[in-house]
Order: sequence, then C-alpha cells, then structure tokens
Amino acid sequence: QVQLVESGGGLVQAGGSLRLSCSASGRSLRNYATGWFRQAPGKERDFVAVIGWSTGYADSVKGRFTISRDNTKNTVYLQMNMLKPEDTAVYYCAQRDSAWPGGNEYEYDYWGQGTQVTVSS
Repeated sequence: QVQLVESGGGLVQAGGSLRLSCSASGRSLRNYATGWFRQAPGKERDFVAVIGWSTGYADSVKGRFTISRDNTKNTVYLQMNMLKPEDTAVYYCAQRDSAWPGGNEYEYDYWGQGTQVTVSS
C-alpha cells in the first residue's frame, strides 16, 4: 500500500522560503509521477508542480518553486522561494500509477494528508 507523508509546512514572511518534503512508502517514487497540489480556504485544489519523466509547474510558481526527487530517500521535495501571501494554502503531494507528469488531480491515485503553508504580508 502506497503512503505519502508531507512535512515542512509552517509560517513564513513574504519573500521567505520553505522546503516541503513528501516521503513515500510502499513503492519507489522513481517510477511514478509525483505532484504537488494546494488548496486555499474556499477555493478548489490547484496543481503546483510535478515530477515524473520530466517536470512541470503552474505558471503562478514558475521561477520561484523547484520540485526535485531523492531516489535514495524515496522523497520528493518542493523548494519554495520568494513566497507570497497568495501561496498560503494546504499543500498536498500525490502520486499516480504512471510516470507521465500530468497536472490534473483526477489522474492521481494516492494522496498525503497535507501540510499547511502560511505566508504573512
């Protein structure tokens, strides 16, 4: 059974940085696409970034966020720099049964519990 656990969220001032981690158990991350999504209060869950056989980013985070993977630790990271108040959300990692780096949440089969990121102005 695949389990994903996010960590690294917290409170940061605008312009600051955080690194989120998504640790997986049950299978190797290297063979499957892992994505980050976020959901702000009262809003739908949105795609942030994905890593599979390639990487992809939402336009709103390009140039500020970087997704990476450490196969030895079976962990995917999301480095978030130049954070803005509008980045405030619960961040979820998710994995799909394919290496194709899709951005649609309905393509993903396994989800973590989420980690809160709050950016103060």
